[in-house]
Amino acid sequence: MTNYLLAGGGTAGHVNPLLALADAIRADSALHHIFALGTVEGLEQQLVPERGYELITIDRLPFPRKINRYAFRFIGAFLAAVRACERILREKQIDVVVGFGGYASAPAYLAAKKLGIPVVVHEANALPGWANKLGNKFAAATGVAFKNTKLKNAEFVGMPLRKEIEEVARVADKSMARKHFGLDPKTITLLVTGGSLGAKTINQTIDESRNVLKAAGIQVLHIVGGKSEFDEISDDDYKRIKYCDQMELAIAASDFAVARAGASTVSEFAAVGLPAIYVPYPVGNGEQKLNVSELVSAGGGVLVADHEFTAQYVAEKLVPLISNTKLLGQMSAAAKEYGIADGTDRLFKLVQGVL
Repeated sequence: MTNYLLAGGGTAGHVNPLLALADAIRADSALHHIFALGTVEGLEQQLVPERGYELITIDRLPFPRKINRYAFRFIGAFLAAVRACERILREKQIDVVVGFGGYASAPAYLAAKKLGIPVVVHEANALPGWANKLGNKFAAATGVAFKNTKLKNAEFVGMPLRKEIEEVARVADKSMARKHFGLDPKTITLLVTGGSLGAKTINQTIDESRNVLKAAGIQVLHIVGGKSEFDEISDDDYKRIKYCDQMELAIAASDFAVARAGASTVSEFAAVGLPAIYVPYPVGNGEQKLNVSELVSAGGGVLVADHEFTAQYVAEKLVPLISNTKLLGQMSAAAKEYGIADGTDRLFKLVQGVL
């Protein structure tokens, strides 16, 4: 019997791999105890209890980016969060802390270090966050989802994926998946998604390109995001929905995709061999461009800047690409060869190795 504390959260990119590992631990033995550490503001508040795991929360403490009043308050609040984590580790008799980044990870790492409990870090992005940079300094082991992630002594394990995605990577019933969304089972299908929040440029461009895509005989499954201004549509060859709670079916239904380059998206598409045009989020530290750089170099995707993804690009580049069956097959094979479908098992073995 082993007691695990899995720390992370905030975004789906942190929560989903955490839950994938939790499921693997639970499948290994019913005697293991699994606790998740997060905040009340993150997606973990909903997703973790839904999956049947106990969620313990601490305060959400963004790292200060400049010297101001908050920066001085942060020091005291952060130390209090570390002490709270120490109490949790003692009360739950935790044997190992596995962190996925996010607000909850840093205090958990420091508390574990103080108590002599081994730490395992998993970094999902090619550009590591500050919490995982901290944990990596004294971690017993570090796993990364991308080979170009710069963390010392890191082992490439890939991304822990949900069982549903792993199943699609093994075998996908494309016809059944298309029927699920009301699409024609024999027509070439384009998946468009900007993630849970959507992507304004992608959504606008695809909306403007509907007639061009239809004329080319391409049907579209367009997931615009819950906060999108676009309404849902259900035409024969164009399905537009706000949210998809079975992304594994959306991926299985598709021959090609247009998407942002979040770590989970890139990893899931590659694992199942779904080629895509990636349009990285144009604001921030550029991590999305780094996430997809190796896959693009391997031939499993195309990188397009946000401002370049226009209706003209769709007509002149995207449509000819999708219409080229031979090229699609080559890109799909390249993506699948690059992808890692057993990242969950690889990470679990890494964790077991420090116990």
